[in-house]
Amino acid sequence: MQQREPSASESYFWPSVWAIALHVLVFGLLFVSFAMTPELPPSKPIVQATLYQLKSKSQATTQTNQKIAGEAKKTASRQTEVEQMEQKKVEQQKQEAVKAAEQKKEEAAQKAEEAKKADEAKKADEAKKTEAAKAEAAKADEAKKADEAKKADAAKKAEEKQLADIAKKKAEEEAKKKAEEEAKKQAAEEAKKKAAEDAKKKVAEDAKKAAVAEEAKKKAAEDAKKKAAADAAKKKATEAARKAAEDKKAQALAELLSDTTERQQALADERGDQVAGDFDDLIRARAAEGWARPPSARKNMTVVLQIGMLPDGTITSVSVARSSGDAPFDNSAVAAVKNIGRLTEMQGLKPSEFNPYRSFKMTFTPEDLAL
Repeated sequence: MQQREPSASESYFWPSVWAIALHVLVFGLLFVSFAMTPELPPSKPIVQATLYQLKSKSQATTQTNQKIAGEAKKTASRQTEVEQMEQKKVEQQKQEAVKAAEQKKEEAAQKAEEAKKADEAKKADEAKKTEAAKAEAAKADEAKKADEAKKADAAKKAEEKQLADIAKKKAEEEAKKKAEEEAKKQAAEEAKKKAAEDAKKKVAEDAKKAAVAEEAKKKAAEDAKKKAAADAAKKKATEAARKAAEDKKAQALAELLSDTTERQQALADERGDQVAGDFDDLIRARAAEGWARPPSARKNMTVVLQIGMLPDGTITSVSVARSSGDAPFDNSAVAAVKNIGRLTEMQGLKPSEFNPYRSFKMTFTPEDLAL
């Protein structure tokens, strides 16, 4: 930005202001120095004495008068010297004040001259700066034009490259599209061949599955027949055991009522062992009805269960007294006994006959539960 050259009046404005300010300062200092001059003491009147010599006075009186006159003369002389010294001091102060004012005036003039030189130097420096700024502006303008030309050239090259890339991309897309069409055509032919082969395989697999299904159906029917026969035999054996137990019980009661006391006691002991065996078999048979054989169950496994029962035949508790070493088999045996729920056959027993069944142990094997 070009700076405006100051006019002549503007160039001498500040030096003139500094000169006036220095003159005002000098006059102010003179006024202060005169105002601060100490007041001189009032001059004492000079004592003038006339010595008259009287003939009638004595020599002593004469000497005294002479002495007084001498003292008065000395006093007047000292007073005059003091006044002269005070006046000389005042004159000296005035001269010093004038000298200080002149010195300050010279200093002010020198400062004004220095300020003028500094202002001229500043103007010269500003002129140099202005010229340098103009040169820098011209240089920047040239650099800007060169940069714009460079950018235009780069933009042109970028546009040409972009057009080349577009053409290349278009060619690649066409080639890719052609390759995809060929691949689709080939894939369709392969899919057609594979579909025919899959159809043949499916027909063969369906025939094989139908044969396997028919075989499984036959086997299931045979298994169902076997299971039905086994269930019927098991039910028949259970019913026969129950009926035999009831018959034995009735026979034992009849014999007990008809014999003598000694005979009754012997029969009671014999009957107790027999009844105990019968009820053990009954419990095993009922447990076998609800037993679910675990896959880990094997022959020669033995589990001892602790069973608790009420007089009405209700099973209250079942726990493992001695494990078989296989937890799934132990748990299946406990569940099978609990599933019995209640043995109604126990209701006809006397207290002495039932006492052994309040809490008793029974041994189970997979063979016992697979009746």
